[in-house]
Amino acid sequence: MLFNSIEFLIFFPIVICVYFILPKKFKQLWLLIASYYFYMCWNAKYALLLLFSTVVTFCSGLMLEKAKHIEAGEKDKKKILNAIVAGSFILNLAVLFFFKYTNFALQALSGFLSRALYIYIDVPVFDIVLPVGISFYTFQALSYTMDVYRNEIYAEKNFIRYALFVSFFPQLVAGPIERSKNLLKQLNVPKKFCFENFREGLLLMLWGYFLKVVIADRIAVFVDTVYNDYATYAGWYLIIATMLFAVQIYCDFYGYSSIAVGTAKVLGIKLMENFNAPYFSATVSQFWRNWHISLTSWFRDYLYIPLGGNCSNIAKYGKVGNTDEIKANYDTKVGIIEQYRDIFITIVGGGANYRRIRKYLNKIIVFLVSGLWHGADFSYIAWGGINGLYQVIGEMLQPVRDKAVSVLKLNRDSIGHRLAKIFVTFALIDFSWIFFRASGISDAIMIIKSIFTVRNPWILFDGSLYKCGLDIKNFHLMIISIAVLAFADLCKCRNIRLRDVIIRQDYWFRWIFVAAAVTFILTFGIWGANYNAANFIYFQF
Repeated sequence: MLFNSIEFLIFFPIVICVYFILPKKFKQLWLLIASYYFYMCWNAKYALLLLFSTVVTFCSGLMLEKAKHIEAGEKDKKKILNAIVAGSFILNLAVLFFFKYTNFALQALSGFLSRALYIYIDVPVFDIVLPVGISFYTFQALSYTMDVYRNEIYAEKNFIRYALFVSFFPQLVAGPIERSKNLLKQLNVPKKFCFENFREGLLLMLWGYFLKVVIADRIAVFVDTVYNDYATYAGWYLIIATMLFAVQIYCDFYGYSSIAVGTAKVLGIKLMENFNAPYFSATVSQFWRNWHISLTSWFRDYLYIPLGGNCSNIAKYGKVGNTDEIKANYDTKVGIIEQYRDIFITIVGGGANYRRIRKYLNKIIVFLVSGLWHGADFSYIAWGGINGLYQVIGEMLQPVRDKAVSVLKLNRDSIGHRLAKIFVTFALIDFSWIFFRASGISDAIMIIKSIFTVRNPWILFDGSLYKCGLDIKNFHLMIISIAVLAFADLCKCRNIRLRDVIIRQDYWFRWIFVAAAVTFILTFGIWGANYNAANFIYFQF
């Protein structure tokens, strides 16, 4: 069931009406039933996978809680706790791997054997349908296991409430990936109807629908036309399409997140914000702090930090190369690759060199895993690796940039300097989106080659862009809508929330605004001449 479907516009009012009418003791059960129905509208049998992940992590939480109180030595107790966590991760990730990465892994293995060892294997391609949202609810369930393990939350003993935490329908299939400390605690208290929550939630939903059906789906027509025939639409066609894809994927996912946060708000549940004006970021690292915040923070807390993070908590070593002193002072609890530290330290030396290289390596690993999480293709891994390299190279060049600013007497607080940094950051991120959008890594390379070799700037002025799926009226509407988005994000950067501004107005203005917004969305979105009823992009992950 899509958020931008008639079915959901019937489903959601029924859910909220029944929810607020039911007695408190039945509210959680009703939301759980509604959530499973919502998920089963795609493929009913895959609800069993959702239930499997729920049961495994629920039981692992109870086992962890019980293991913490057994009478045993600290070392033996830690082994038991680690075994429980490992079992939960292995079972959940095995299911995720089978449905998402089986064919990719077999093809990669076949390619390696044929190129490296000249062993040729005819690998079958299995007809495996990827369950919608499996990566999202798997990560959310696993974060609960880790939170219980780290004593950040008590194990939930009410299965209905925990099952609702994993399957809560507003954010089930594409996030935000919520933490148990936030969502599970809120679900513990049944909510009463609150008009303020209803009003704010409705405005968030309208904003999400505007982003999705007016901007993202309209841009998709242009981008699909160009990328699906990049041999014909070469050069500047691809440049414009790639720039527009950056906006498309932002509006598509930001739109879903806004609708998700809005629907939860109507129910009295506050979900985390998933985007914070990312394209106004001045650095790549800032971009990733503002883009898909729930996922980037998940990788930070559950992968980057366990790997050792920025190694700032590693004991200060002696002189570079003094490996005996390094080994003696090194905290073996930091990271999960300490078994390789002796060889690694010997190669790179100790002290600052070791900490710096470990930090860079950790970042690269996190972004490679992030790329693989997004899709079972080398193009996604390349996309992740490129963004990891951006951050590593950016940190390495920081002293050079600081020196240039000092020598040239530049003002980092000036508008021009900030705009230049925003432009460079957007260009770098947009380049990486080529690997994300292309059908494969070979297509991405051909597209990049076309961008840098084909020179046809006249298409920007002769009307050729109006022949890429969108006529002149729809193209201009797209540009105006993007300008509205840019204005809203600029306000957010200045800590101005437009929905708060609207809420502060008189009631007659609010009703006129809502009526006008609904009419605009229906006219230029669902009922528009070029509407493309596309799924949300992140549903495939």
